[in-house]
Amino acid sequence: MNSKAVHTPFAMLADRMRHRVYFTGCLCAWIVLLLGCAPKKPEKKPSILYILADQWRASATGYAGDPNVRTPHLDQLAKQSINFQNAVSVIPVCTPYRASLMTGRYPTSTGMFLNDLHLPLTEYGLGDVLADRGYTTAYIGKWHLDGQGRHAYIPPERRRGFAYWKAAECDHDYNQSHYYTGNSPEKQYWEGYDVYAQTADAKAYIAGQLENEKPFALFLSYGTPHFPHHTAPEELQQNYPPGEIILPANVPESMGEQVRKEAQGYYAHCEALDQSIGDLLAYLDALGIREETLIVFTSDHGEMLGSHGVRPKAKQVPLAESARIPFLLHYPPLHGKSGRTVQTPITTPDIFPTLFGLLDLPIPDTYEGDDLSSVLTENSEIEGHAVLYMQLAPWGVAGPYGREYRAVKTAQYTYVRSLDGPWLLFNDQKDPLQLTNLIEEPAYEAIVSQLDEKLEALLGKRGDAFHPAQWYLDRWQLKPGAHGSIPYDKEGTVPPQSPQLRKDAS
Repeated sequence: MNSKAVHTPFAMLADRMRHRVYFTGCLCAWIVLLLGCAPKKPEKKPSILYILADQWRASATGYAGDPNVRTPHLDQLAKQSINFQNAVSVIPVCTPYRASLMTGRYPTSTGMFLNDLHLPLTEYGLGDVLADRGYTTAYIGKWHLDGQGRHAYIPPERRRGFAYWKAAECDHDYNQSHYYTGNSPEKQYWEGYDVYAQTADAKAYIAGQLENEKPFALFLSYGTPHFPHHTAPEELQQNYPPGEIILPANVPESMGEQVRKEAQGYYAHCEALDQSIGDLLAYLDALGIREETLIVFTSDHGEMLGSHGVRPKAKQVPLAESARIPFLLHYPPLHGKSGRTVQTPITTPDIFPTLFGLLDLPIPDTYEGDDLSSVLTENSEIEGHAVLYMQLAPWGVAGPYGREYRAVKTAQYTYVRSLDGPWLLFNDQKDPLQLTNLIEEPAYEAIVSQLDEKLEALLGKRGDAFHPAQWYLDRWQLKPGAHGSIPYDKEGTVPPQSPQLRKDAS
């Protein structure tokens, strides 16, 4: 009998079916294997840690090239983050920045262009926005948006959706600063130097969120390195002997002694913050959650420290030391273990539209800033992009820089217009200290024209006709004090200053 298989039609059909079953089984096995190896979709959105310093200028870090300050932890973070090199404060003053951050809107829309103003409760506050998107919310430190006194109790209904609350309106007595918490109007005090105490509280809050099914959004709002500078930790001030501080070339030598004295404490505050931020980052590592936390380090505005002859402690002006701020974004799922530098400029109202775009969260219709998340997700730049910043009602600065202005920042230039017309033009890439005003140079006439068109387009988009300061004061019925802020008495209380505040306070 022949030992070869007999290939009947039935046998051939059965053979084909066996092969098909085998192939299908292998395919299913491969699919299961691939699915097992593929990254799992995160069960919840990443938590957000927003670290906000007060009056820390963009140039005052080691990674930005300052030869004096010691910021090893931030320097390392910068290597592992996306560094927005051209970030500016929409108005380089405390309250206006914070109002813009919390609303995603420009000061010309909200009327929040002076210190110590009340942010109307009709504005969609960021804590509420984040809560509506599934986050638990927390705020620690300086608030400066309630406008009813720097020592006034801020009840829960005026906290704009932040559930965990250890904050005060404003207190720069860093070694005995106060805060309120819970539903109690009783004033509490941070133990010792408040930077250290607030950092410890932030760590405790984060630890308490580990078992929470929701991600957290924590705002850690430090008061330093804002003056008074001499109150920085003494042991850190010793690291900056005034005689050894190297001043930039745009500080007049006649101001050298005064500036070095202030810079000693300023840099000591910066170093204390750097140590605390390093401690906080190490804690996230120890908990194993740094990889799943989106971290931002930035500031509300800068500090002149004598540059261009402007007194130390001043901000407000359109120059780089005042308007430009550090801005690091650390989120390893986006950029891995190494970071990169972004040249596309960003301003305050753009920050949360960009973060929400990055995290695929709905952006509120009320937001006026731009979503720049494509710069992050596509590893790209937006060529020719310009951002707007401004000063509606100048205060606290004597001399040529104490005036109203509108400005645009691009990757290469700073262009500023005053009420009298084109005022300042700096090539920031070639002249980072802004020593040479190019506004009247014939070779830059076309650049001035192009940037003025960009500025006009941005103002048109915001409906801002660039009026004198009094127009805006009259519109919002504001009466600032001698220093430009809303006046308050020795007890830190103020009278209502606007119709909306009177309505909120009633």
